[in-house]
Amino acid sequence: MTTSYPNTSVEAREEVGKSICVLSYKSLEVDKIIKSVSDDGAGATALFIGTTRNSYQGKVVARLEYQAYSKLAIKTMADIIRTAHQSVTRSAHHPAPAAVPSIISCAVHHRLGAVPVGEPSIVIAVSSPHRKEAFVACEQILEEVKQKVQIWKREYYEGEREEEAEWKANSG
Repeated sequence: MTTSYPNTSVEAREEVGKSICVLSYKSLEVDKIIKSVSDDGAGATALFIGTTRNSYQGKVVARLEYQAYSKLAIKTMADIIRTAHQSVTRSAHHPAPAAVPSIISCAVHHRLGAVPVGEPSIVIAVSSPHRKEAFVACEQILEEVKQKVQIWKREYYEGEREEEAEWKANSG
């Protein structure tokens, strides 16, 4: 008798105020993601695009494959965005009234499934009144996504059997 298990790696999205988190099997559309954080009050938009590279430790990469425990992963991503909104403060050289946020909007999109060489697996965009806060928030979000979000990747290399591909925590 074969036991069937539900697939927990499904597409998901959650909005956090003006920010958004997305897990998707579709190709990530960088221009649309940038546009999603645009705002007339933004003087800066920081962007990170993580792509599948063609080699790793001397091996030729054929593709990466991502899976997630989506129900928990999307909540973790939303918590990371909330934390960034609360923790990234204005730099001393740009004091502003408390009503002006240091981060206007964030978008974190992570790909699921097979991601060929050269395609984005993660895109993070952050808009802010000033560049320093946008860069700080973008890097903070990236590092926390890599450390905390329930996403795993499987690396496939040319010349190796598919069964030899190993699942790894999404930390690198």
